[in-house]
Amino acid sequence: METIIILVFVLGYFAITLEHNLKIDKLIPALVMMAICWALIALGLDHFTQWFDSAQHSLLENFGLLNHEEKMHLMEETLLHHLGKTAEILVFLLGAMTIVEIIDYFDGFATIKSFVKTKSKKRILWIFAFLAFFLSAIIDNLTATIVLISILQKLVHDRNSRIWYVGLIVVAANAGGAWSPIGDVTTTMLWIGKKVTTGHLFVYLFIPSLLCMLVPTFIASFLPVFKGTFEHVEEDTDKPKSKFSATMLYLGLGGIVSVPIFKTITHLPPYVGMMLALGVVAIFAELYSNSKFALSFDTDENADHQGHHSPVHASLSKIELPSILFFLGILMAVAALESLGILFGFATSLQEHMPMLGTELHHEGVSDLVVLLLGVGSAVIDNVPLVAASLGMFSEPIDNELWHFIAYSAGTGGSMLIIGSAAGVVAMGMEKIDFFWYLKKISWLALVGFLVGAVAFMFTRTIF
Repeated sequence: METIIILVFVLGYFAITLEHNLKIDKLIPALVMMAICWALIALGLDHFTQWFDSAQHSLLENFGLLNHEEKMHLMEETLLHHLGKTAEILVFLLGAMTIVEIIDYFDGFATIKSFVKTKSKKRILWIFAFLAFFLSAIIDNLTATIVLISILQKLVHDRNSRIWYVGLIVVAANAGGAWSPIGDVTTTMLWIGKKVTTGHLFVYLFIPSLLCMLVPTFIASFLPVFKGTFEHVEEDTDKPKSKFSATMLYLGLGGIVSVPIFKTITHLPPYVGMMLALGVVAIFAELYSNSKFALSFDTDENADHQGHHSPVHASLSKIELPSILFFLGILMAVAALESLGILFGFATSLQEHMPMLGTELHHEGVSDLVVLLLGVGSAVIDNVPLVAASLGMFSEPIDNELWHFIAYSAGTGGSMLIIGSAAGVVAMGMEKIDFFWYLKKISWLALVGFLVGAVAFMFTRTIF
């Protein structure tokens, strides 16, 4: 029965990676895979000889001696435990997405356009690289990529030049998301899963992540495409659609940034702080939207906003629910493998047979090579299930170097291919970037940045 469950997972995973070829949204195989895995566990419960206790992170003794009713009760408790942990991540993401949409409702991101006041190709490159790096740490790398590409499209009309900027925005955004607990879904998973803390994440990963962005950008700045100036760079002269645009931008970003602080002070789960931040931002959004001076939506582009009585309702209607359902499916499917002890057994054999590279990590001595390969693997397949699997495979305590290295590798490794990260995929869609163009032009820059950052991390962890 375990073999069948693994086969179902592999087939579902394969369908997720071939999303674009099959023309089937990845949420569908993720949900089907999750449901079938748990159904097979329920049907074959009496045939399993081991069970993994996620709370204690160890195999449960004497599981085979329990009767059917006791096993069913244990399975239901385990399922509820994993659903609760998954719900923490999903509710957190829903809150963050809603705040970002509220900012966008008030055209808050238009404020960022004022930072670009040059026609120098090299200066524009550095401006967008730093914007991507720091903005992604606050509103996550996916949203930062969407915002910056939208701005770039209005500033640089030459597509052949623009896609170079887009490629390096993807690299910078993924690097920026790695050192922040709210910058990338995988880092958020590790943070909510109590594997990393905000302070240690910054200490360990800020410099490696910064180098991962700086080195490719520095090398690219010497390429011919970034030399000279643009003859036609459109300066943004349009007024924001709301007089509260800047206010909502800073209020929304401040609300999101306050979440780690709230968690540190109260020790409550992060989603509680995110709901508080959403509530505060929503209050001001409602007050501002009711002002007769607040919005001036006269264009067809924003006609849909007029149909909503509330900016919060309008923002909620734009939330990307397919992504939320995908995370639900993939995290619960991985939880099924974890519950049967499959991931635990795989991790044990991996650590026994994988050669050590460089400085050995503490405790169970997980190889650096394993983590580096995870980073390379995240460029080929989705990094969310990779990190979800690592949560079930390794038992190192909170803030162990392993978790920080995983956060770095999974977060930045995806930049090596255009399909390797959510930021890359959305950039591919917005600019119709060819897979092989990115592979030829950008991938080597991303690889150099990834390796430089990894070396920097190995050096950093010897200091702290």
